[in-house]
Amino acid sequence: MDKLIEQPRGIARMKKYWPWAVAAALILVAISWIAFGNHSATMRVDADELTVSNVVQAEFKDYVRLSGQVVPIQVVQLSPEEGGIVTERVAEEGAMVKRGDVIIRLRNSNLDLQILNAEAELAEKQNLLRNTQVAMQQDRLNNQLEQAQLAMDTERKLRSYRQQERLYDEKLVSRETYLQAEEDYRLAQRKQGLISQRLQQDSIYRSVQMDQMEDNLSNMRTNVVLVRERKNKLEVRATIDGELGLLDVELGQSIAAGQKIGQINDLSDYKIEAQVDEHYIDRVKAGLKASFARGETTFDLAVRKVYPEVRQGKFRTDFVFRGARPENIRSGQTYYLNLELGQPEQAILIPRGAFFQTTGGAWIFVLSKDGHTAYRRSIKVGRQNPQYYEVTEGLEAGERVITSGYEAFGDNERLEIR
Repeated sequence: MDKLIEQPRGIARMKKYWPWAVAAALILVAISWIAFGNHSATMRVDADELTVSNVVQAEFKDYVRLSGQVVPIQVVQLSPEEGGIVTERVAEEGAMVKRGDVIIRLRNSNLDLQILNAEAELAEKQNLLRNTQVAMQQDRLNNQLEQAQLAMDTERKLRSYRQQERLYDEKLVSRETYLQAEEDYRLAQRKQGLISQRLQQDSIYRSVQMDQMEDNLSNMRTNVVLVRERKNKLEVRATIDGELGLLDVELGQSIAAGQKIGQINDLSDYKIEAQVDEHYIDRVKAGLKASFARGETTFDLAVRKVYPEVRQGKFRTDFVFRGARPENIRSGQTYYLNLELGQPEQAILIPRGAFFQTTGGAWIFVLSKDGHTAYRRSIKVGRQNPQYYEVTEGLEAGERVITSGYEAFGDNERLEIR
């Protein structure tokens, strides 16, 4: 019969607590791994494939590089005020013209007809005015004759009335005869008063009517003059001195009034047109300085006008010269401008690089002091110019960073550099 062998009590007690001991040990290992372990993803790269740049503190020049094209200081559109058929091209493209020079001549049969109608209407109105004036003069003479006759009749009636009054006083005529003579005289007086009022009213009416007819006639004369001037506008003339840069017409072509047929370039001066990225639309204002180098000479410019319309992510800006112009400057030439957006300031700078396309300036790989390892670090990029980024947070002068592209690094946060 087998005999049960009893284990020592200490060993049995230890077996009882082994699971708890193992669990505690695993927890300590996990805590140590979390606290001291390097669990970030690591990638090995060759130093020859990287561009390493120094972080420096230097003067940051806030400017942007632009490509600008030389254009005339002013371009005047060439448009006829009257439409017509092109009968002659007096000047050709590229010719230098003076203000008032004829460029093309037009013919307009309808305008000729309008001139004839206007002149005929004016002649008719003039005849009507003359006939009216003759009629008014005749009426005035008739009225004056009638007034004279009434005045004479009144004097006769007065003389008869006084005579009948004396005879009545002497009892030589009847009272009825005396009263009739008095009534005839009073009636003649009233007629004379009425004719005077009528002549006064007729004079006022004739004066107003004559003034109106004179105004109408004056307006018609002005209309005829304007229509004749329209005839002169069939000759399209240069409005400024300059170069005839474009003339898009052919002989026999029908041109409408106001239609653009060409342009004149004012070559007394030049300006530069440039397209600026819409990112800078709030910072570009009239008066900002710009410059460009031509050989060993630097030429100064200033923003003249900023156009508010944005097309395809860019807006147009005009620059004018401040000081000397380049020799042999020509329309269409291209200059590369540096537009100053602000005053130079001290800042932490890193060179521009392809890394920005991946990170957007939110982080960058910073090298260790021995240069064998690079760690991902969050940064904050402020302004930028064609050479440098301004770093406002995350880097210090003297550090080194990788500024080449990060496309091959994936999500790795640590690089081992061989």
